[in-house]
Amino acid sequence: MRIRPAAPDELPALQDIERAAGAAFRDLGMAAIADDDPPALDVLESYRRAGRAWVACADGDRPMAYLICEPVDGALHIEQVSVHPDAARRGVGRTLLAHAADRARAEGLTGLTLTTFTEVPWNAPYYARLGFRTLEETELTPGLRKIRSHEAELGLDQWPRACMRRDQSLSGGQT
Repeated sequence: MRIRPAAPDELPALQDIERAAGAAFRDLGMAAIADDDPPALDVLESYRRAGRAWVACADGDRPMAYLICEPVDGALHIEQVSVHPDAARRGVGRTLLAHAADRARAEGLTGLTLTTFTEVPWNAPYYARLGFRTLEETELTPGLRKIRSHEAELGLDQWPRACMRRDQSLSGGQT
């Protein structure tokens, strides 16, 4: 497996990965999440141009997963990480997160943050196994509060959600 920056012509494939990965939410009674549109091409392009969109590739260098992120309050915030179901359970997401942690460390950022559904097995429980911890409300930075507020406006709070963080000092370069 190889992690590399996303190429401009791959952005529609990232949308396809997102749609395929999102379908699993339907089985949990979260059809609105399953049917949600992936990030728009211009949004993906802005992450790509900023050097914040990476893909995981295997056979033929075709993306099977992607991660987009941005600095938020001194940490690298994982906006989205999606793995195509055909590549699930092979450590692809873990490898993308390890790459993000390495990049965060190289940029002097203090850790990784993300927001996620707490009761979805491949969300909060998965991230907890990778060393992320749920943040208490009092620990949320202004940027994370803004992200959570936007998510609430989008209706994501109809299912339990949380902010999580993994400090760089605890990750030791490994995810």
